[in-house]
Amino acid sequence: MKIISHLLSPIFGLVFFLLLLIFHPIQWIGLHVFGKKGHQKVVDFMNWCLVKSLLILGIRVKLINKHKLPENTTILFVANHQSLFDIPPVIWYFRKHWPKFVSKKELGKGIPSVSFNLRHGGAALIDRKDGKQALAELAEFAKRIHKNTWSAVIFPEGTRSRNGKPKAFAPNGLKMLIKYNPEAYIVPLSINNSWKVFKYGKYPLGVGSPITITTHEPVKANSLPFDELLQQVETTVKSGVQ
Repeated sequence: MKIISHLLSPIFGLVFFLLLLIFHPIQWIGLHVFGKKGHQKVVDFMNWCLVKSLLILGIRVKLINKHKLPENTTILFVANHQSLFDIPPVIWYFRKHWPKFVSKKELGKGIPSVSFNLRHGGAALIDRKDGKQALAELAEFAKRIHKNTWSAVIFPEGTRSRNGKPKAFAPNGLKMLIKYNPEAYIVPLSINNSWKVFKYGKYPLGVGSPITITTHEPVKANSLPFDELLQQVETTVKSGVQ
């Protein structure tokens, strides 16, 4: 299997990078000619392409959703975090909810398409070494998604799990989002197998392990005291991680 990984990884890497290069100027056109909605359409299609590019590695991505998600309101998607390949499927599958991410500041520059989208698409760019900046940025982000009726995606573990095993959830990010969006719904997401893309490290890439994203029943953000809510959401997310 590792031999196949060595053969397919360079092909996938080339395709993935070319997609980012191609969509960078298209994003610019989408934003400056057609506005936020035009930009979002480009971002959605780019992420569909990125999801499909995983087929080069024999990796299929599947959404398992047995719940009707609220519409025309802010949703706070709370998920475990396994790899960068958590992100394109979430953007694509939940595109009608306009999901925006909380990301580390370093990703806001130097990466074709990705950095442009983070800077201009409404994401929060936080400095993990500067708690004051991080909280202020989260507050502005929370107000922004409330104003635009967008949704937020947050990974409360903070960093990716290298072996798929979930870490403890930190409370601050979600607490800030709820503070400015008390009427929002929280949708827990359980992500499985995306860590296996990097099971050998950065190279070669893992092949053949399907990625699944499972939604759980939406919970009104103001339905429980925060500590109870966080515990319930964390337990729910982890219950779906295999």
